[in-house]
Amino acid sequence: MQAKERREKILSLLSATGYLNANQLAEAFAVDSSTIRRDLIHLEKTQRIIRTHGGVLPVLLSEEQDTPYSIRKHRHHEQKAAIGKYAASLIADGESVILDNGSTVYELAEQLTSKKNLTVITNDLNIAMLLSQYPAINLNVTGGAVVGNSYTLVGPDTTRKFGEVYADWAFLGAEGVHPEAGITNVNAIELPTKMAILKAAKTRVVLADSSKIGYRALSHVCGIDDIDMIITDKKKSEKTTGAYGDKLRSVEV
Repeated sequence: MQAKERREKILSLLSATGYLNANQLAEAFAVDSSTIRRDLIHLEKTQRIIRTHGGVLPVLLSEEQDTPYSIRKHRHHEQKAAIGKYAASLIADGESVILDNGSTVYELAEQLTSKKNLTVITNDLNIAMLLSQYPAINLNVTGGAVVGNSYTLVGPDTTRKFGEVYADWAFLGAEGVHPEAGITNVNAIELPTKMAILKAAKTRVVLADSSKIGYRALSHVCGIDDIDMIITDKKKSEKTTGAYGDKLRSVEV
């Protein structure tokens, strides 16, 4: 296989998985590590990947990128606030909570500031900055590489941290919630992180305003059966939301 073809295949694999280990690449293409290293150096120089310790992350194309957080936080704000308030009511003092990134999850974080003896693990820098001001919350922030426009930490350090914990609750954001496609995300770079979060909690909840219900984004995170609850608002008709059964909780705005 020529170097150009191998590099394109590396990019294709990276787009599908969100993260690749250099040793795995060497095995997959049956070449030595020095060959893979040259491929990765070339792809980094052409700004098509981000190299991290032991592996690589994809550089997001403009059409794959999340809408900047400064814009997203103002969209459907009343719905997101209602969702966050309801989600917070489920959490008792003294429990442990994983908070994924996202503007709706941030609304939940704002509601947690009055809780006592709460342990929070997050990979969202905006949430971390907010909760760091409250000493009653035991805050843990994962390591990782920053996805600039969403202030999210991703990569092997992030997934490793989630692999070391087990929480009472995990609250995830989503770009799409579809009865057949399941929970979907706009890009692949966050997939390993979200999958690690799903494995790290007893009860797994997706927070998604009604504009996300019935929508299918590019990258598959998990099926509906892999989560315990979806919290949304009542902007959608019962005909639309009925496909999710008793997993869906619709709150008044």
